[in-house]
Amino acid sequence: MGFFSFFSKEKKETLDKGLEKTKESFFGKLTRAVAGKSKVDDEVLDNLEEVLVTSDVGVDTTLDIIDRIEKRVARDKYVTTTELNGILRDEIASLLTENNTGDTEGFDIPEGKKPYVIMVVGVNGVGKTTTIGKLAYQFKKAGKKVFLGAADTFRAAAVEQLEIWAERVGVPIVKQQMGSDPASVAFDTLSSAVANGADVVLIDTAGRLHNKKGLMDELSKIKRVMQKVVPDAPHDVMLVLDGSTGQNAYEQARQFTLATDVTSMAITKLDGTAKGGVVIGISAQFKIPVRYIGLGEGMEDMQPFNRKAFVDSLFGDNNR
Repeated sequence: MGFFSFFSKEKKETLDKGLEKTKESFFGKLTRAVAGKSKVDDEVLDNLEEVLVTSDVGVDTTLDIIDRIEKRVARDKYVTTTELNGILRDEIASLLTENNTGDTEGFDIPEGKKPYVIMVVGVNGVGKTTTIGKLAYQFKKAGKKVFLGAADTFRAAAVEQLEIWAERVGVPIVKQQMGSDPASVAFDTLSSAVANGADVVLIDTAGRLHNKKGLMDELSKIKRVMQKVVPDAPHDVMLVLDGSTGQNAYEQARQFTLATDVTSMAITKLDGTAKGGVVIGISAQFKIPVRYIGLGEGMEDMQPFNRKAFVDSLFGDNNR
């Protein structure tokens, strides 16, 4: 399936609009960084380093990008500041590809995995439950039979919010009383999903970073219990991060990747922030694919992450 087969003009416009604040902030800083300079020299590179760090790309990823550009400058002998956009664009695209963040093909699921079980993790307030609702909508729209599991049993609001989304999208939800064992909810959800021929199951989990061991034990138990119903579940452990929190998102990613085997990420709230660089840095630092990005409040505003579209929107289609 090719890029344009699922990435419509409307989706591209939503992405462009969602990354507008990041683009304006980033290129405003970049313009100031090269002001009065005709060639890329040490001062320009120092200024570029500051631009990337303050755009929430992250220190380690910034140093990697600067190193790549330095090698390019050394190889080409003379690089003008007008060429810098193109070089920077190429290196960021390469970095995303190298770190397994390529192009998510719409809202497809792998063949031979039925039901395909996604366990969703992340701290409270990042948009975790909303992300589940939006994914449920997109999977259903793609013709999949979807079940939701309300395994965040420690907050009544979490269950209620997921119920609202289930009703809004028109998909079944499995829940228990507040304070119930989350693993029991996951077991019941998968049992019901299997019995009813579901294609996709989305399991919400508690968003607590009370301590790493407690989190690890809880998520491990949920996994073990799910495997009694679907032996290879979960097929995807998706970490939801709030892109607007910048450096806090890095810390959350660090905590969760230490606590469980995170296999993908969804980064939300990119439309309201100038911190879109966090997508680049987190992908590079944790080597975990960014699968979805959130660009607004509407159900259509959760998009598959596409490296080409992201870089095009960040740099502008005409800066090739």
